[in-house]
Amino acid sequence: MNARRSILILLMSAMSFGSVLGQNVLDGVYVREHNPQRRVVPLSFLREADVMWSKKVWRIIDLKEKMNLPFGMPEEKINDRRSLNHILYDAVKNGELTAYKDEEFMGPMTREEFNQFGSRVDTTWAPDPENPDVLIPVVSTREFNANEIIQYRIKEEWFFDKQRSVMDVRIIGIAPLYMLKDESGAVREGVPPQPVFWIYYPEARNIFANQEVYMRGNDSDRRTWDDIFLKRMFASYIYKENNVFDRRIEDYVQGMDALLEAERIKMDITNLEHDLWEF
Repeated sequence: MNARRSILILLMSAMSFGSVLGQNVLDGVYVREHNPQRRVVPLSFLREADVMWSKKVWRIIDLKEKMNLPFGMPEEKINDRRSLNHILYDAVKNGELTAYKDEEFMGPMTREEFNQFGSRVDTTWAPDPENPDVLIPVVSTREFNANEIIQYRIKEEWFFDKQRSVMDVRIIGIAPLYMLKDESGAVREGVPPQPVFWIYYPEARNIFANQEVYMRGNDSDRRTWDDIFLKRMFASYIYKENNVFDRRIEDYVQGMDALLEAERIKMDITNLEHDLWEF
C-alpha cells in the first residue's frame, strides 16, 4: 500500500514539474515586452497660422512590391506577428477601429454592412442523404478573407510648417483594396481594385504602435507599424493630387505618361522645399 502511494506521489510530482517547465518555455533568448507596452509618440503641435503651404495627395501601396511584403505576410499568425491585412480587418471586426465608407470619413460602416461585405454565397451539389443517387444544391456563405487584400490607398497631406521650418507629411486615412469577384469566385474583368473600408489613421496609431513588423536581417529590430508609416518605409506611387476636377492621374494620362505625371507631382513637392531654403 505504501509502495503504491509512493508511486502515485512520484507521478503527481512529475506531472507538476512538467507543467512548470511548460510554463517557462520561451521561443527565443529574451522576453519581447517593449512593443506590447509601447505608447504612441505624439506628433508636434500644428497651428493653422503656421502652415504656409499644403497639398493633399493619394498614394497606392502595391503588395506585390518586394519592399511591401510585410503588409500581406504572414498569411497566418506567427507568434505575435501578423500582417497589416489581418491587423486592420481584425481590429474593425472586434470593434477596436471605426470603418468608414468613404475617404472623407463622413459615413461610418455599420456592423451589418461590415459582416456582409466581401462575403458571397456559394452553391455546391452533394448527394441527397435520403437518396444518394440524387444530387441536391447546398448553399454556403463564404466570409471575406483578409489575404485577398492586394493594395492599400493612402490619403496624406504635405505641408510646410514655418514654426519648425520643415516640410512634413501626415497620413490622414488608409484603405485596404481587394478585387471584386463574381458568384463563382473569379475576378471580374476590367474592374479596378475596390476599397474594403477607410480607416482614420490617427485612430489606428494606438494599435499600430503595439504590432511588430518583420525586419529582414535583424530579428531584434523593434519596428512597429507606426514606425513603418512615420519613417516612410514602404514603396508607393501617387495616383491623385488635390485638383479642381477631383480627377485621378489615370483620367487624363495613361501608361508611362501616368508614371511620369506621378513623378512630377512628387518632384514639385521636393522642389518647393528646396526653393524655400534658397538664398
